[in-house]
Amino acid sequence: MSSINTKKKESSEVNLNEDPRGRILSAAGREFAEKGFEAATIRDICTLASVNVAAVNYYFGDKHRLYIESVRHAHEERSRQFPLPVWADGTLPTEKLRGFVGNMLERMLGFDKPPWQVQLMLREVLHPTDACRELVEDYIRPHFSVLCKILHELTDGNSTPAELRRIGLSIGGQCFLYRAAGDVVGMLIPPNEIKEMHNSVDLADHITAYCLAALGKHAPLSVEAS
Repeated sequence: MSSINTKKKESSEVNLNEDPRGRILSAAGREFAEKGFEAATIRDICTLASVNVAAVNYYFGDKHRLYIESVRHAHEERSRQFPLPVWADGTLPTEKLRGFVGNMLERMLGFDKPPWQVQLMLREVLHPTDACRELVEDYIRPHFSVLCKILHELTDGNSTPAELRRIGLSIGGQCFLYRAAGDVVGMLIPPNEIKEMHNSVDLADHITAYCLAALGKHAPLSVEAS
């Protein structure tokens, strides 16, 4: 009985006003995020989407293509929810970096169960399939290019592309830690400290200051603290 109630609850999370293709993508995203490609079944996906099993073949051809399109749908949804900031001409690169880091953390931060879009993309990053190439090209690379351009401004054009990419990965790694190892971070840090210091705003300030200090654009953090 509990599994039936769970299915009803999950089905209610799929917008039945969407077109059948959209409902299948939303349902598939949830199933793939929770169970992975192998364990998720077309039958369960179609039940959640309130469509006939034949609809998957009609709209996507097979389960493999449905998975790839589900990952694409996940990053498109996340991009709409948290679009990159738009900076006015003359915005200082330090402000751009703070805005970029804050946006990244908003998209991925969490110490509880993440939205299915984040969960599915995280699964794909940690256990890449064919969909990972499209995820990188359509979603990750454009964001990474924006970060590298900001870092190019910050370093006054004196850093090589390779150096900029390495710095960019260091920044991304700091943000990614809170999503990929959120459960572990939550075990290491007292709950009140998470609330007070490990929210997206304060973490964005910290990571930005840390990066600027490393680049010589900000006082060392220990000096600032004193």
